[in-house]
Amino acid sequence: MTKLSRSWLIDKRVVAIQFLAEQVPELSKGRLKDAMLKGAVWLQQGKKQKRLRRAQAEVQPGQTLALHYDADILQRSAENSQLLLDQRSYSVWWKPAGVLSQGSLWGDHVSLLRQAELQTKRPVFLVHRLDREASGLLLLAHDGKAAASLSQQFQLGQVKKLYHVAVQGWLSDAQKNTGEIRLTLDGKESVTRFHVCKQLESGLSWLEVDLQTGRKHQIRRHFAAVGHPVMGDPRYGNGTSAADTLALQAVELSWQCPRDKTTKSISLPGPMRLFHE
Repeated sequence: MTKLSRSWLIDKRVVAIQFLAEQVPELSKGRLKDAMLKGAVWLQQGKKQKRLRRAQAEVQPGQTLALHYDADILQRSAENSQLLLDQRSYSVWWKPAGVLSQGSLWGDHVSLLRQAELQTKRPVFLVHRLDREASGLLLLAHDGKAAASLSQQFQLGQVKKLYHVAVQGWLSDAQKNTGEIRLTLDGKESVTRFHVCKQLESGLSWLEVDLQTGRKHQIRRHFAAVGHPVMGDPRYGNGTSAADTLALQAVELSWQCPRDKTTKSISLPGPMRLFHE
């Protein structure tokens, strides 16, 4: 069995692993315990739901137990994210390519959120995202006040985000002089500003990108639309996906500290960058 999604309304007190083993006999207890640890089992009461990781946890009558099992997802592994700045109420991390910003119903073991939770032993709140295929800097909050402040800053466009991107082809003089892509995405105005860092003999261009808006996959969609897709992009790349990794990296962040209201900034160290002079 490779994939299943089931839920059960519990009518008597049960031990989670025993109940799951009885309901899904095609999966061994070992696989079920692994699925629990990796975040594929959920416990719900009313509107509240959370991941249930303890195999011996007791589930009470009236609660709903759910299993979302996907063997392909559960067998995935990913490089560990690295903590670069710890301010207690929030932190900044380097997320490698292949790591999700957060998990899904099917698990969270290859997500930055879970990695940070395990490393810091603190609550973790996601305040912005970075595509799974991309690498770079990501801010996380560790309490509700910091999460609210940082989330609002991102929503209002007050966080400065710089990216390095390798795109296919050399940009024309007109494109370089404009230094801006202004195309509607998802029915909303979307603006991407950039400048060329270097044009390579291999026919690639390295760009520094300053996002003015934050639409889903904005950088990837914008550059694909103007004929210069991001290298290694499996979705919008059209011929670039043979590259080893998505050549898109968040390299700088600037924000207002939720505690002292001063401006903070961080730059990705040179050895971690996909491109540097």
